[in-house]
Amino acid sequence: MQNALKITKPRIAGIFLLFVVLILVRVFQEQLFYDPFLKFFKETNYAGKPLPYYNEMQMFIGLLLRYVVNTVISLGIITLFFMDRALVKLSAILYSAFFVVLTVIFFWLLSLKDVNLLVLFYVRRFLIQPLFLILFIPAFYYQRKTKEIQ
Repeated sequence: MQNALKITKPRIAGIFLLFVVLILVRVFQEQLFYDPFLKFFKETNYAGKPLPYYNEMQMFIGLLLRYVVNTVISLGIITLFFMDRALVKLSAILYSAFFVVLTVIFFWLLSLKDVNLLVLFYVRRFLIQPLFLILFIPAFYYQRKTKEIQ
């Protein structure tokens, strides 16, 4: 198990490359994905403004594509970091479950007449950004280290 945490130079290079790809997805997000909320939430004073027009099906497909791209890249990073198939499988299941739950919440929030924009912003943020990667790596690392101690 200790060898699984030993990260070699090729694995470091792969992890670095995948992080660069995540950054590129972020840089080219407007060209790659349909998301009318990008400009809406970039405004510093969006409170009280009406939500922008959006096509629900295009919005769903845009969120799905972006989530899948971020998930595949994140699973690659987790694979290279831990080299543990069971952990990657667990991560894939968690990513899938979180997508379903967050998408339902996102579109439910959009259907409300008086939507809390801050909640909408953060639910959308978890759908479009690889935030779960930031949570999973330290959690899995901690779990791995505590197993080694026992």
